[in-house]
Amino acid sequence: MLLIVAALSDQELTDLYAEARELDLDCLVEVHDEPELERALEIGADVIGINNRDLDTMTVDLETTARLLIDVPAGKTVVAESGYGSYEQLAELERIGCDAVLIGESLMRSGDPEAEIRELTMDEERTREH
Repeated sequence: MLLIVAALSDQELTDLYAEARELDLDCLVEVHDEPELERALEIGADVIGINNRDLDTMTVDLETTARLLIDVPAGKTVVAESGYGSYEQLAELERIGCDAVLIGESLMRSGDPEAEIRELTMDEERTREH
């Protein structure tokens, strides 16, 4: 289940997270800034999605993930979201401690999503096969 902190009141966030956990659902709790991260941590979120896209302006700042990651306690799973489209970016995310990345737009805009994934993962053997 995806819970976007910016779209929920404290009570809604708490209630939805508790309900999801009661149903044995995992939750990706998405944050965009420090106050939202604090709210996600207060409810005990285990999987934190750090979205680089400002929902008000739709601009993307790739520094958001690195800035917020510093305040995520050890033991949490961190998913970097929005704006990634190169192997080098993904390697940097791994280096700084992100556990996963959500890639959507670059794959949707690609004429060949399979080739795009090969490029993102630097799967040279599979790239040469096609």
